[in-house]
Amino acid sequence: MKSMFNKKKLMIGSLTFLLVLGGCTDINEKVYDQYTADEFYGTPEGENVALAAIYAQVAGNWNGVGYAGADNGWYDLNCMSADEQVIPHRNTGDWQIDFVRVYKHEWLPTDLMVNNTWNWLYKSVFNANLAVSLLENANADPAKIAEAKVLRAFFYYLLIDDYGNVPFFTENNISVDKIPQATRTEVYDFIVSELTANVDLLSVSKGGSYYGRFNKWAGYALLAKVYLNAGVYTGTPKWAECLAACDKVSEGGFSLHSGASNATSPNGNKYFELFGDVLPDDETILSMYATVNVVSRSIYSVRTLYGPHAQALFGYSGWNGTIVPKDFFQKYSENDIRRKQFLFGEQPGGFNYTQDVSSLDNPGAPPQAGVRGMKFYPAGTSDGGGASNDFPIYRYADILLMKAECNVRLGNSGAAKPFIDAIRERASLPVLAGNPTLDDIYNERGFELNWEGHRRQDMIRFDKFLLPNLFRGASPEYRKLFPLPTSALDANRTLVQNPGY
Repeated sequence: MKSMFNKKKLMIGSLTFLLVLGGCTDINEKVYDQYTADEFYGTPEGENVALAAIYAQVAGNWNGVGYAGADNGWYDLNCMSADEQVIPHRNTGDWQIDFVRVYKHEWLPTDLMVNNTWNWLYKSVFNANLAVSLLENANADPAKIAEAKVLRAFFYYLLIDDYGNVPFFTENNISVDKIPQATRTEVYDFIVSELTANVDLLSVSKGGSYYGRFNKWAGYALLAKVYLNAGVYTGTPKWAECLAACDKVSEGGFSLHSGASNATSPNGNKYFELFGDVLPDDETILSMYATVNVVSRSIYSVRTLYGPHAQALFGYSGWNGTIVPKDFFQKYSENDIRRKQFLFGEQPGGFNYTQDVSSLDNPGAPPQAGVRGMKFYPAGTSDGGGASNDFPIYRYADILLMKAECNVRLGNSGAAKPFIDAIRERASLPVLAGNPTLDDIYNERGFELNWEGHRRQDMIRFDKFLLPNLFRGASPEYRKLFPLPTSALDANRTLVQNPGY
C-alpha cells in the first residue's frame, strides 16, 4: 500500500493540521493554534492546510464528490453522455436507469448526476475562494496563492464546459440567491486571465510533495485544454494559443511511457502502469490520488465486472455495471495493445461477455451482456468498494494529440504527423500512411484516452456528440449543454435555464 504522506501531504487538510499540532515535542516550537489566522496561513504549514481543503474536493469520494473515483458525479455525467461507456439496466432488476438516460441524452434538470456535479463544483469553488482569501490576507508564498487560483480556474473551466452560463463569484461574502450569472465567454475570459497570470508562479517540481498537485506543467496543460475548446466556449478558436501552451508543457521534460510487453502486468504491457497505483511521472502530468477507504477510490474495474467473475479473480463480488458499447469497441485494431484493456467473449471460469447488447433499459441487458473495461485493473489496496488506482487527469499523450489537432486545424498536417505516429507506434500500430486528418486525430483520441474523462468534450469539438448510435437517434443541439439543476434555479431566481430545458 502506498504511503499517503510520502506521496502527497495535503490531500486531507485535517490530517496535515493534526500532524502540525500533535507533533510538537520541542517546547521552542511554535504552537499554531495560538496564532491569528493571518499568521498561521502565512506559514508553510498553514499554506498547505488552505490548499488541502481544495485538493480534498478533487479526490472526493461517494455521493458524486470528486473528479473521478466514485459514482454518480462529474465523471459519470461526462463519460456516459459520450459513446465510450454506459451502465445498462439489467433484466435481473439491477441498476437504476439514470445512466442509460444519460447515454441516450434524455437527462433532466432534476437528475442526481446533474445535481451532484453542480454541487461538487460549487463547493470546490467556495473552498478555492476561501483559500485564496486566507492566503492573500496572510501574505503567503505567491506560488501557493497562485496554486489556489489555478485550482479555482480548473473548477470554473469544468463548470462552463458542462453548463455554459453559470453563477460566478470570487468572494464568499454573497448569498446564493444573489450570485450573478455570467456568460460562458465572461467566465472563459476570467479563466484565461487567471491562468496566464499565475501558471508561471507555480512550482516546477515533479513528484514527491507535488505528486497530484498543480505545478507549472499541469497549469499549462489546463490552459491548453481551455484554449483547445475556446471555439466551443466563445465562438473564437484559439489553436495557436493552445499549441503554444502545449509547447510549454513539453518544456517539463515529459515523454511517452513504454508500451513494451510486461508479463507482470495483468493487461500485458507496461503501458497500463499509467493507470495503476502510483502513476509514472515520465508521462503523467497531473493525477488524482486514491487509496481505497482512506482517500477516494477507483471503482471502474469492480463496477464493470460480473459479480461471480470478480469473485473468481479477486475474491470479492463485482457490481456488473459498466460496459463498452459494441460500436466503440469494434473500432480498435486487433493489433492495438490498448485493446487488451477490454474483456469480451469466453473468460476463464465459464463466463462469457457478449459484444451484442439487445436492450439498455426495457427490459434491459442480460447479466453477461456487454464488453467490460479493465483499463484501471485493481491496484494497491482493493476490495469490493473499489481499488487504489490513481487517476490521470492530464498526461503527455493527450498533449501530443492536442499538438497534432492544432497543427491540422492550422493547416499544417505535416507537422502533426510525428505526434500521432508516436502514439500509434507505442500502441504497436503502424504509422499513418499519409498526413493525419481530423478524423484520424478524433479516432486516436478515443483509442488513447477512453475512460479518462475527455470523450464528451472531444465529441462536441469534433461535431460528433449529437450523432445517432445503436440505442438512440440524433440528439438536438441543446444537448451539448447540461441543464442548470432545478434546485439551483429554486435557490437563485435570477438564474436563466439553458435553452431546451
